[in-house]
Amino acid sequence: MIVRIMGEGQVRLDDAHLVELNRLDDELLAELESGDEDGFRRTLGALLDAVRRLGSPLPDDALEPSELILPAPDAGLDEVRQMLNDDGLIPG
Repeated sequence: MIVRIMGEGQVRLDDAHLVELNRLDDELLAELESGDEDGFRRTLGALLDAVRRLGSPLPDDALEPSELILPAPDAGLDEVRQMLNDDGLIPG
């Protein structure tokens, strides 16, 4: 799957890593719902770090359609709330 981190670029990520990412996404969703700004910051950073660590960056000139779009590291609570679907940021 191709994942875009807003403001950074795209990463190719094996679907096998979705379990780990979904765990972090569930934590992020709970922190958003409770308004836990510190927890949200920590978990968003961990989610983006996991994508960077587990994925392979695509070249800057690659124009692949992104199957998943994640917020920038400095995104706020309200900005991320607007990006959510029924499952959070990551389907599944």
